[in-house]
Amino acid sequence: MRGWALLAMLLMATPLSAQEIEPRAYANSPLGVNFLILGMTYSSGDLIFDPAVPITDAKLRTPASLLGYAYSFGLWGKNAKIDVVASYAWLSGTAKFQGEPVDREVDGFADPRVRLAVNFVGAPALPLKDFAAWEQDLIVGASLQVSVPVGQYDATRAVNLGTNRWAYKLETGLSKSVGPWSLEAAVAMTLYGDNDEFFGDTVREQDPLYALQAHGIRFFRGGIWLALDLTYYTGARTTVDGVAGDDLQSNWRGGATLALPLNRRNSLKLYASSGVAARTGNKYDLYGVGWQYRWGGGV
Repeated sequence: MRGWALLAMLLMATPLSAQEIEPRAYANSPLGVNFLILGMTYSSGDLIFDPAVPITDAKLRTPASLLGYAYSFGLWGKNAKIDVVASYAWLSGTAKFQGEPVDREVDGFADPRVRLAVNFVGAPALPLKDFAAWEQDLIVGASLQVSVPVGQYDATRAVNLGTNRWAYKLETGLSKSVGPWSLEAAVAMTLYGDNDEFFGDTVREQDPLYALQAHGIRFFRGGIWLALDLTYYTGARTTVDGVAGDDLQSNWRGGATLALPLNRRNSLKLYASSGVAARTGNKYDLYGVGWQYRWGGGV
């Protein structure tokens, strides 16, 4: 359950973390369950890792391997989860930098992320023996995610896998069960620290990024479910050494997620998304596959 939500995030875990599409982010789960997730993604197209960089006509390819861990526990009688995500990516391709053609090939770790989520309405903290009889109605939750700036970063290069700055994502979301469907929505704000080694020794600042996502999830027999996903995000205009950039984001992405349980402990997920409309850095396609293993809590 919660592990599927983390897996959805993993399959979108490129350095463009603000563009995540994550169904079932606030699903309830039994106490004491651990989730280990391994995944692979592939993205190609106009994928801009940092909208402050004056790059155009990007044709980049980014395979990435993903590793995540999540744990479900109780907090003040409510269901809570903590998860950690790390990824290693290989980037290659061409673009135009200040009008001149350039190429880039690099591999390394992206910035890892840690998140704490709490469902404060409609999702009590339950052990597995009681969880089986619980039925979802309306769940409301919130989360804080922190991006740690330890990924690959070269201040002499325009495109990197890490960002060399802290980022904090605050989000609140809800999930409503309607028969075999679950309807979900979430709003988020991401706050960015300064990068004081941006493309040399300049200082890069960035305004908050605001995001809205919605999901329609259909459940089938055997634990299979299919989600149709849509997200919109705007803001995040950058300033470099006091000069504001013409890089305000206003982008739409759509996608789909298919979850396929294999047995009691193992599951598989397939994911795809694409840019629907974009002002900056969103005209790329993403495909992913992931495997989840869960244990503990009586599973």
